[in-house]
Amino acid sequence: MRRRRALKRKILPDPKYNSLLLARFINMVMSKGKKSVAETIVYGALDLLAKKTGSKDTVEIFQKAMDNTRPLLEVRPRRIGGATYQVPMEVERDRGNFMAMMWIRDFARAKKGKPMQEKLADELMDAYNKTGGAIKKREDTHKMAEANKAFSHYRW
Repeated sequence: MRRRRALKRKILPDPKYNSLLLARFINMVMSKGKKSVAETIVYGALDLLAKKTGSKDTVEIFQKAMDNTRPLLEVRPRRIGGATYQVPMEVERDRGNFMAMMWIRDFARAKKGKPMQEKLADELMDAYNKTGGAIKKREDTHKMAEANKAFSHYRW
């Protein structure tokens, strides 16, 4: 028997821009519990974004980058009678945001030769302009879901 689902923790909005999504992203970038380092990296990346775009509202740019990267569909494995099918399913908003943040963070970390602030700013700029690794990952996820559309009746 399964236990009850864990309660979702409420997190406080970030101190500088008062944005919940940005606070979540800071937590995503954080490693080994060093939140102040993560805040420095993310705020530095947003400052670099402001310089590159010439825009004052960097949170708006960040929000748009997230919206561009967030997947609408994903495939999940479903075992039916000995065979495992990749069943396409719609992605909830929270999970979509999580996936988008994870992809942006991972592709920024994978780049070499620059400080993390610059790598993160570049990846966010690419996401804002609908190019780059995270957008390609989203497109691949959508293609996979489209290719397995025949199994959509196995949704649960």
